[in-house]
Amino acid sequence: MNKNAGIVGLGVCVPEKILTNFDLEKMVDTSDEWIKTRTGIEQRHIADENTFTSDLASKAAINALEDAGIKPEEVELIIVATITPDMFSPSTACIVQHKIGAVNAAAFDLNAACSGFTYGLTVASQFITSGYYKNALVIGAECLSKITDWKDRNTCVLFGDGAGAVVLKPVDEGRGILSTHLGADGSIGKHLTVPSLALEPQELEKRDPENPRTIWMNGSEVFKFAVKIIADATLAVLEKINLNIHDVDAIVPHQANLRIVDGAAKRLKFDNNKIFTNLQKYGNTSAASIPIALYEAVKSRFIKNDDLIVLVGFGGGLTWSSAVVKWYK
Repeated sequence: MNKNAGIVGLGVCVPEKILTNFDLEKMVDTSDEWIKTRTGIEQRHIADENTFTSDLASKAAINALEDAGIKPEEVELIIVATITPDMFSPSTACIVQHKIGAVNAAAFDLNAACSGFTYGLTVASQFITSGYYKNALVIGAECLSKITDWKDRNTCVLFGDGAGAVVLKPVDEGRGILSTHLGADGSIGKHLTVPSLALEPQELEKRDPENPRTIWMNGSEVFKFAVKIIADATLAVLEKINLNIHDVDAIVPHQANLRIVDGAAKRLKFDNNKIFTNLQKYGNTSAASIPIALYEAVKSRFIKNDDLIVLVGFGGGLTWSSAVVKWYK
């Protein structure tokens, strides 16, 4: 019998420190009302100066492994989706491998920004379904606060830190990950950037020259892209397995902006009450947002066994990704 890759363990980790909208009022020209009206965000978790992506990722990973009943030394593959790695090299996945004692695991990072977790699920599931590996650990983790310009009110109100992890193993056909869909359009990547080694002159015109290597976003263009692509990616991944939006019990989207989620729901003609959101508590945590939301949706019984769910994200690149999962854990 064919086996699908299924999620058998979930874990999260967020920093203790909470930065509220009222805190931000003291830092930049903004207000709690302005932020909530335009984004739905009320607070976000912020890592301290000695906490990095690998720290959050490692704790989330340990929690997921405990949930799955798997020992670290049994892990065969670790994929970390992140745009805030501790270092260029070694990869954050290798650092996590060492920190959790997964001595037998292959490890690498994946960068698809906010789409990264579902990209990682897609990659890992290929290893599982082919029989190459018996299990995999997929982690979405970010310390976005370390690349945020806290003087830019257009972006600093949006982002938070956190990590979410899942363990994949083979499950019976008809359950687990039934379909995935990935996409990218590099021609519009300029609308959401975090420079590293290369910094083009036109980039400096948009940014504070004293702090050029931070997140910059053309908000209106990303908003229009996001509303359309969430709907399109949801329908595309369902069409691959001859399903439609009426077959879906719940959607867990990338937690970026409540207005984006509402706009996508209208395009899909999908009940907003079946879309899980927790961005009011965490803000946009990029690659960590979907696994953190999935964890809370499952723990709160928003998602139950035998539900058909769609995970869908969009992000820098610009990229998009989606997955259909028959939930059973």
